[in-house]
Amino acid sequence: MTALDLGPLVLGGNVFGWTTDRDTGFRVLDAFVEGGGRAIDTADVYVAWLPGNAGGESETIIGEWMASRGNRDDVVIATKVGSLPARKGLSAATIEAAVEDSLRRLRTDRIDLYFAHVDDPAVPQEETLAAFDRLVQAGKVREIGASNFSADRLRTAAAIAAAEGLTPFTVAQDKWSLVERGIEQELVPALEELGIVEIPYSSLASGFLTGKYRPGTATESARAERAGGYLDDPRNVDLLDVLDAVAADHGTSVTAVALAWLAAQRTVAAPIASARTPEQVADLLAASRVALTPQDLEQLSAATEPVSA
Repeated sequence: MTALDLGPLVLGGNVFGWTTDRDTGFRVLDAFVEGGGRAIDTADVYVAWLPGNAGGESETIIGEWMASRGNRDDVVIATKVGSLPARKGLSAATIEAAVEDSLRRLRTDRIDLYFAHVDDPAVPQEETLAAFDRLVQAGKVREIGASNFSADRLRTAAAIAAAEGLTPFTVAQDKWSLVERGIEQELVPALEELGIVEIPYSSLASGFLTGKYRPGTATESARAERAGGYLDDPRNVDLLDVLDAVAADHGTSVTAVALAWLAAQRTVAAPIASARTPEQVADLLAASRVALTPQDLEQLSAATEPVSA
């Protein structure tokens, strides 16, 4: 179980250096902290997918913001290793080199939560966990997490850590939302069994769960194609009506209801969500003030209940 105080919502840093420039990013981060937010999630690979970028742009913006505000001790910083093309995989050498790069870009002496961004079956888990443990013992990392791991691989990692006295994974990060519920059948039970908490990414399904994507409505966005694809499933279209009704009942936004549903799920410590502008931050943080009833939760869950194989 994590000892980190993640607050009501984890701010996703994948937009910094991509759809949000440095100055706007500073204002987003300011608005998040001023609104009661605490934890910020990024990765060394953010945003290497843009032409001309090398990765680490998001970490650099966050590091410059913390340095300019002098607030490093007031925030929880999570970043990841394993997906950056120049630092691919989870070998000990890769982890040890990548952490130094991240610490330098973040302008800090420690990372609160360091994730394996994606599993690497080519490297023995003993090697990966031992490398992470050395970082914890050196004070460079406080806790470690696993992103995009299977239930079986989380179990074997936990067994190795216990047997060898190594630092265990305390937090998982996986895709989960009202329209992406695949982890509920196998992974969530494993998290409960192992005492690992979840901070889901893609909580708003690339913006679909903000309610701005509707049948017959064109939306200009860097994620419009991905988000609009959810409209191909009639159940997701019906879900929008349910979200509208629940949001109206609570006098809040569809965004806040979708995040509140996720926050109410077992094992979830706090959902991750991104904001391109400071104006969007309030909607995200509003989720923590939405008290969904058991009937609300049941109605929302039923709309997209996973179909058993």
